[in-house]
Amino acid sequence: MKFDTPATQNPIDQLKVVGHPLDRVDGRFKTTGTAPYAYERHDVAPNAAYGFVVGAGIGKGRVRLIDTSAAKVAPGVLAVVTTLDMPPLETSPHNVARLFGGPDIQHYHQAVAVVVAETFEQARDAAARLRVDYDREPGRFDLAAAAGAAPLVGGDSQEGSSASPIDRVGDFDGAFADAPVKLDETYTTPDESHAMMEPHASTAAWEGEKLTVWTSSQMITWGKADIAKTLGLKPENVRMDSPYIGGGFGGKLFLRADAVLAALAAKAVGRPVKVALTRPLVANNTTHRPATIQRVRLGATRDGKLTAIAHESTSGNLKGGKPETAVSQTKLLYAGANRLTSMRLAELDLPEGNSMRAPGEAPGMMVLEIAMDEMAEKLGIDPVEFRILNDTQEDPEKPGRPFSQRQLIQCLRQGAERFGWANRNTRPGGKREGRWLIGHGMAAGFRNNLLVKSGARVRLDGQGVVTVETDMTDIGTGSYTIIAQTAAEMMGLPMDKIVVRLGDSDFPSSAGSGGQFGANNSTAGVYAACVKLRDAVTQKLGFNSADVVFADSQVRSGNRSAPLAQAATDGPLSAEDQIEYGDLSKKYQQSTFAGHFVEVAVDAYTGETRVRRMLAVCAAGRILNPKSARSQVIGAMTMGVGAALFEALEVDTRHGFFVNHDLAGYEVPVHADIPHQEVVFLDEVDPISSPMKAKGVGELGLCGVGAAVANAIYNATGVRVRDYPITLDKLIEHLPPVA
Repeated sequence: MKFDTPATQNPIDQLKVVGHPLDRVDGRFKTTGTAPYAYERHDVAPNAAYGFVVGAGIGKGRVRLIDTSAAKVAPGVLAVVTTLDMPPLETSPHNVARLFGGPDIQHYHQAVAVVVAETFEQARDAAARLRVDYDREPGRFDLAAAAGAAPLVGGDSQEGSSASPIDRVGDFDGAFADAPVKLDETYTTPDESHAMMEPHASTAAWEGEKLTVWTSSQMITWGKADIAKTLGLKPENVRMDSPYIGGGFGGKLFLRADAVLAALAAKAVGRPVKVALTRPLVANNTTHRPATIQRVRLGATRDGKLTAIAHESTSGNLKGGKPETAVSQTKLLYAGANRLTSMRLAELDLPEGNSMRAPGEAPGMMVLEIAMDEMAEKLGIDPVEFRILNDTQEDPEKPGRPFSQRQLIQCLRQGAERFGWANRNTRPGGKREGRWLIGHGMAAGFRNNLLVKSGARVRLDGQGVVTVETDMTDIGTGSYTIIAQTAAEMMGLPMDKIVVRLGDSDFPSSAGSGGQFGANNSTAGVYAACVKLRDAVTQKLGFNSADVVFADSQVRSGNRSAPLAQAATDGPLSAEDQIEYGDLSKKYQQSTFAGHFVEVAVDAYTGETRVRRMLAVCAAGRILNPKSARSQVIGAMTMGVGAALFEALEVDTRHGFFVNHDLAGYEVPVHADIPHQEVVFLDEVDPISSPMKAKGVGELGLCGVGAAVANAIYNATGVRVRDYPITLDKLIEHLPPVA
């Protein structure tokens, strides 16, 4: 199905099932422990051995020798496969770092061996007996030291966030010089880890030349193609299966060493092998969100109109990697005739930097929305009103190109009213409750809507059950449920008559889970397949397709009706299609918007910060399931608190690794850190987006939250911290007098 004109009235608009806050259909499997994750596929891969991955102990250099003699004779050991046993494997288009093979070390904890044994404990024990000798080389591990010489480099996250090396609109330099009110500040964000609950894990098995990998992957189509290329296999000889995923946040968009080494180990021992990366390898061997150094300059008239906007960002990555696209949102969020954005990329020898939830906008909004707060204070304008004053209904860099929907002002106004923003103390450090300094902060939220081709297959059987098959994944976001809701709405069936099967590369290729594009696109693909199935049913029953209605498990046309199941009495009816998009995205800018509001309390003696309440008001097209959408947003808000207050991978700039590479040292928010969270969805449909008239919301809930927390801390204390995370050591010496 080609979607190249705005959506009109269609069966989804009935909203008998879609749009309702239904429980997740996979919830009972998750809560009973019966959802089979990749490492637990005992059902499909019996008698599996266990692989334990050994990571390099240097950040740059070469492997000179690997002594495997002690490991090979250890109890239970079946094989030891080392990086010196083979030349470097091919690198897929989605990988920057090599995953295995050859002596060269690009980054710390790059895989150098996998030890295979009968049990996990035996494999781990034998792995500790390996002796690896290295030739260490000097590496570049310090972004601050490398930033000055970093060249201009453009980039695209492949998730809706992109920017050129440098873009100019109008005359920024002249407008900034002439502006009566100016801001020029530099901010930093740290390296961050995905820290998902389920580590990267795979079970691999061979049948002749055919490889099956049960893995934890967000993008099945990418993963299948990439493992085929990496191992030199024909794509048709690879099957990838990932029905359940215990979190990913972008860290499982791409093929990683667990899948490759499970496949190599299974080939070596002639039986299935399980491989899971340890926490240190999740941090250092996979991908992370790169640190940034960002400079923002704003110029405005005295009445608050922005006349000059510049946002420049520097990040680092391995050779061949991409920059963190932290300036992307600044190209679209606020009006201003004279504009400059640029990105620089320093070549570092740290582990690979790549997509993490809301790549680009997450660290970019953490900075831009502090700068907007600082500018509002300089102007003496309320921060909410300052943002409203500089709203735009068209792409500010492409005048005449409207937003398909843009309700940012409504998000901010409704958020301010619900939060009680009018009661905010405007004097920083001016409100106390005992030993606690109380502050309120806000920020705009922004994230682009990305359209991605997505397919599905639907099948009706003689019992009136419709089965949906697509390689779409569910990373905890509720894909099973909204896909089932879509099929139920289209076919006029109750939810218990829908079966959804996901994550298998034998199924039609979908958009996959990433960039908050999964829900809208995958359901649109199911919509397209259901349109075909409805046509097949109508033809089979001999009805007039012009006025046919599917409802209550019946098919009606005029004064005739028949059970839906009757169409499949001679055998199942099947239909397959995909949603493909025309050029509407070129004619309209498609984005999502939010207003984030936060209250914090800061201990006047210690600088300890406690978030006390949070509100997000979101405009993101049709909300397919308010319950699961709310869960996505509050999870994103929680991640925003982590980025603001806790999360930072600490770099050992001597040896090139992340020191706090486990969940003891890498701090993330826990239940006690998160207060009451309120989420409001504005009533919105976007017919420009898809037949579902939906957009994404999972990353919108993150973008801007960190800045709202930072702005609240400033309001509470009068201390402006521009170096994330805002830990108490950055506050304590500057807090107001306690007496």
